[in-house]
Amino acid sequence: MAEGADSCFLGFDFSTQQLKVVAVNGNLEVIHQSSVQFDSDLPEFRTHGGVHIHDDKLTVTSPALMWVKALDVLLEKMRNSGFDFSRVKAISGSGQQHGSVYWRKGARQTLNNLDPRKQLQDILQECFAVQDSPVWMDSSTSDQCQYLEEAVGGAQRLADISGSRAYERFTGNQIAKIYRSKPNEFNETERISLISSFASSLFLGDYGSIDFSDGSGMNLMDIFQKQWSQVCLDATAPQLDKLLGDLTPSTAVLGCVSPYYTQRYGFPESCKVVAFTGDNPGSLAGMRLQEGDLAVSLGTSDTVFLWIQDPKPSIEGHIFCNPVDCSAYMALICFKNGSFTRERIRDEFAGGSWERFSSALRNTPMGNNGNLGVYFDVMEITPPAAGVHRFNAEGQRVSSFEQEVEIRALIEGQFLAKRVHAEKLGYKIIQGTRVLATGGASSNKDILQVLCDVFNAAVYTIDVANSSCLGCAYRALHGLVAETGASFTEMLRNAPEPQLAVRPTPGAKEVYEPLMLRYAALEAQLLKDHQKSLNLL
Repeated sequence: MAEGADSCFLGFDFSTQQLKVVAVNGNLEVIHQSSVQFDSDLPEFRTHGGVHIHDDKLTVTSPALMWVKALDVLLEKMRNSGFDFSRVKAISGSGQQHGSVYWRKGARQTLNNLDPRKQLQDILQECFAVQDSPVWMDSSTSDQCQYLEEAVGGAQRLADISGSRAYERFTGNQIAKIYRSKPNEFNETERISLISSFASSLFLGDYGSIDFSDGSGMNLMDIFQKQWSQVCLDATAPQLDKLLGDLTPSTAVLGCVSPYYTQRYGFPESCKVVAFTGDNPGSLAGMRLQEGDLAVSLGTSDTVFLWIQDPKPSIEGHIFCNPVDCSAYMALICFKNGSFTRERIRDEFAGGSWERFSSALRNTPMGNNGNLGVYFDVMEITPPAAGVHRFNAEGQRVSSFEQEVEIRALIEGQFLAKRVHAEKLGYKIIQGTRVLATGGASSNKDILQVLCDVFNAAVYTIDVANSSCLGCAYRALHGLVAETGASFTEMLRNAPEPQLAVRPTPGAKEVYEPLMLRYAALEAQLLKDHQKSLNLL
């Protein structure tokens, strides 16, 4: 679909620390970026890192009204910079996943009658039954998680339904806690939104539906039937389906922007609002993954995004509905031991030098002569285990490796873990599979070569600054034509391509496939040993 340079599409991201926007024209060129930092630009809300951490250190929230005021400030900044809202054909956006907003009874009426002479924060200040919304950093719902898993028949059964076992940050468990701990506020609630659907509601002037992709991060949705799971709803709170409203495809056009935006900012009356989604699904769109692709973000935590057709839910990792293809799925796996662990090994075994670290990778053979390492400096998420464990070629534990062997053992171990857990969730390497690398370590070609060899697939690097915003600007454009069957991938064929970084070394498949089986068996044994030690406490 050729929209031309005069058309404009906006992607918003209501993230943890800031509200961002990216505008692209019909030629997919970025023409505007802006942001509002919650801590510094909105100091009256007294957040640190965009959140309030409560006395128990487990409860973490953000003020719903802060997000509203941030939108006021952002749109004013755009207008003052000369941005021409009349060119905007469609908008979409994302929100930090797993946060929830509780609209007070009567809020819908207020949304339907927004006065363009006033700021949103002044109009909506009395519209929230719960002033501070629980967000993804909250970890205060252990009891609710345990109850939900028991109610549906166990952790694996919950994963089979909702794509994930019960997680403390997931919205269903947050709702269950609000229902029990704040009964008056819960009874005053007219609608529960995710942060993403809350944001779309602001633009629609009415309640925006929760989309399939962000909805699958709640422990409440049947990801295969694409509807609320009654057994999960019943275990969470009464009449929850009415409070949540109907789910909608992630590509759906929800309606046009409220007259508030046409009269106050000059948006065209025909400007469409495409369903908002979660920040992780938004990033998948921004990185433009295709079937068989895998994206690896190498940062403080390492995160793996997968595009998969035949998901196999597990008690590790997450399966979400795909935000750009309703017939597909995405998987997300988070590994806590990322860059900090790599930096520790660099400091201890390469004198703090990345060049010496890289030289060690170049000077040691693929497979490290059978030496394997598992490096969990802190308690890992996938799998839930801790400690540093080294094994020689015979599978025997050893206390140390030579310096260069240690460095390769770390990097191979990290990437073997990613492939093992990706395949557990249903990932398959197919013809044309690409690995897209982002994050700090993606600038190191020798680290990328190991990643490439372990997956036996070409590795590309991609600049994904503001990837969720960019992805949602793309999704806004796609939403206008999705009902015609136009594919997201085809629509973006003229967008900038990722850059090829490295290709697999000949013979990599023969080296790493048996090593992957060995790694999986060792990790399984470590997990069993860890569980046994916990049971003895």
